Amino acid sequence: MSAALPPFPKPEETVGPPELLRLGTGFEEDEPCLRADAARNRARLLEAAGRLVAEHGAAAVTMEAVAAAASVGKGTVFRRFGDRTGLLMALLDHSEKKFQAALLSGPPPLGPGAPPVERLRAFGCAMLRRSVDELELQLAAEPSAERRYTSPPRRFLRGHVALLLRQAAPDADSELLSHTLLAYLDAALVHHLTAQCGVPPER
Repeated sequence: MSAALPPFPKPEETVGPPELLRLGTGFEEDEPCLRADAARNRARLLEAAGRLVAEHGAAAVTMEAVAAAASVGKGTVFRRFGDRTGLLMALLDHSEKKFQAALLSGPPPLGPGAPPVERLRAFGCAMLRRSVDELELQLAAEPSAERRYTSPPRRFLRGHVALLLRQAAPDADSELLSHTLLAYLDAALVHHLTAQCGVPPER
């Protein structure tokens, strides 16, 4: 007879409200206050990358193309963003911060003040709308497998869903359920269903 299963792990405790995470590539941490010229260069690079996405799609965003579009050396782009994924994540950074702010302090039901089940529904709809709007960029910026579930934005969103699940169903396994619910909103799955299977986002 097989040995008994180990005890089920207790859900992680959340102390206080979730904090707004600082996003980006991680390269800004060494420069808490970017020099004025460095900040201008970063803004110019992101503007150039945004133009490339708008005109040619996310596939056109390479370090070389962004450097050429911003009239800077390729080394400048690598120093500022590290790699292509870091550059694409920086492009998504602004909308991610706005979304996090809406979850933490925006009007209900997405923000505080509504029952947890209503907030979960509003979260799912808002995430799906955002995925459809930014789908190509989100797919291009998808981290590698070992970083996929540990990136700060994903950890923040999963923590938010787990918190609402604990409020809505205190006896449920909120940690596992939060991963399950977010799996339905995965950018690759949204792309497969909407673009490859023709499933309308409303469904």
